[in-house]
Amino acid sequence: MSRGRVIGAVAGGLGLAAAGTAFGVVHQARSIGRRRPSAEDEEHRDDEQAAYGPDGTPTFGRLRSRPLTVVADDGVPLHVEVDEVDGVAARAGAGPAPTVVLVHGYCLQLDCWHFQRAAYRGRLRTVLYDQRSHGRSGRSAREHATIAQLGRDLLRVLEEVVPDGPVVLVGHSMGGMSVISLLVTYPELLEERVVGVALVATTAGGLDPGRILLPLLPARLSGELTGTAVSTLRLGHRAVDSVRRLGKIVARVGTDVLAFGDPVPASYVDFVDRMLASTPFEVVSDFFPSFRGFDEFGTVGVLARVPTVVVCGTADRLTSIGHSRKLHQRIPGSRLVELEGAGHLVLLERHAEVTAAIDDLLDRAQERLAS
Repeated sequence: MSRGRVIGAVAGGLGLAAAGTAFGVVHQARSIGRRRPSAEDEEHRDDEQAAYGPDGTPTFGRLRSRPLTVVADDGVPLHVEVDEVDGVAARAGAGPAPTVVLVHGYCLQLDCWHFQRAAYRGRLRTVLYDQRSHGRSGRSAREHATIAQLGRDLLRVLEEVVPDGPVVLVGHSMGGMSVISLLVTYPELLEERVVGVALVATTAGGLDPGRILLPLLPARLSGELTGTAVSTLRLGHRAVDSVRRLGKIVARVGTDVLAFGDPVPASYVDFVDRMLASTPFEVVSDFFPSFRGFDEFGTVGVLARVPTVVVCGTADRLTSIGHSRKLHQRIPGSRLVELEGAGHLVLLERHAEVTAAIDDLLDRAQERLAS
């Protein structure tokens, strides 16, 4: 299909969808604006005080520590932050506490781990970083925008920031793929260094990214044709970014629908929307081909060497619950946590339950270290 026909088909599909749903979009946007904190947020607020400001709203994007720079093997600078353990927590700990490394997903930033970071702040050494081309990290050459490279980036972060001691790796979405890529490529890290793994709303392969990036298009434009469309639109990525900025209302509603299962407070939707909007479309399209080619279901069983938990919402529209169930089946001894009705950004939507699943993993990892 020619470039002109691809752009015409994409524009036509979006135009028809927008015309047919304009009233619904406005209604949904108003509904989002009226939402208030959920009962779960109220229940766990006292346990997560660092996550909230004096007015009771989440301090999204404001949990910071001194930035470090780790240079990837191809020269890309990676923005890294480390939350150290305070003296009291260090003395109170029993046995060697692992360092927790949190790896974010596609088009997000390290700040998406807001609630988990707040929960561990001062209690556990926690490492967070922006993946290449995301957040405050440097831009990648297109040929290095691959899941395999993201796994090597994670290795560099471990080498520079966690050179010794036990580590628990926690990855969400593309971050989970990064963790899997690292460990199937360097399985010697398991048990020697990596003592636990949490895979949150992710997969080891079989992902159709077409339905992620262009959800308003007719189904006939998914698959290979969607890949062609994204590659073509990349040539005019500045224009696409301009359209994205103009369509703020549609984008907000789209974020709510694709990222969450149940209604969440407007602040959650706006926080995720800001992260998505800050990712240039050129970056979105650079990583697109790598998702289609990623397939490690045949090798992911190596993670059975360490305690592993797989977490996913049953209403995840991006990496559906079937992916997590398959991971659980392919990793003997793993634990599966299904969160009914939750969407792809389950680490925000059901943050207390996700943190509890990681806590359980940490307990199991520490028991193995102590034995």
